[in-house]
Amino acid sequence: MTNIKTNAMRILDSKKIKYDVHCYNVKKGDHIDGVEVASNIGKDVSVVYKTLVAMGSSKTIYVYVIPVNEHLDLKKGAKVAKEKNIEMISVNDINKITGYIRGGCSPIGMKKAYKTFINESAKNLETIIVSAGKIGYQVELSPMDLQSIVNNEFENIIS
Repeated sequence: MTNIKTNAMRILDSKKIKYDVHCYNVKKGDHIDGVEVASNIGKDVSVVYKTLVAMGSSKTIYVYVIPVNEHLDLKKGAKVAKEKNIEMISVNDINKITGYIRGGCSPIGMKKAYKTFINESAKNLETIIVSAGKIGYQVELSPMDLQSIVNNEFENIIS
C-alpha cells in the first residue's frame, strides 16, 4: 500500500519537502470520517487535519484546513476570506472544483491554487497530517512546509 505515489506526494517530492506517509485500510464505497482516520493511523485527532472547500458570496472558492474533530465556523471563515458569507460546496462538486474525491481531498495539488486558510492551532505543532489526495493515504509534514506549497494563512477558523 505504501508504494503508491499520489499527486500531492509528487509535488512534495518535487519541492524536496520531507514528509511521512500514513496508510489505513478502507473498503470500497465506505466513507470514514477524519476521527476514524486518526484512530486508524494511531495519531491524536489534534494533529490530523481535514480539508474543506467553500464558496464565498462572490463565487470565489476557498479552502479551509482544520483539525478533524473540529467544525469550521462559517462566520470566521467568511471574515478571513473578506466575504459577506461562505457556504460549503456540494459533495457532488468536489471533484469538478478540486480534482479530488470526497474523503481524499488534499490541500496540496488541487486543480487551481485556491486561497487557503489553515487553523492557527497548526502553527504550534511540529507536524500535521493531511490527506495525500487518495482515500487511505495521509501525509505528515511541517505546517510551515505545507504553507510554502499552498501559500496559506493561519487563522482562527473553528467554532
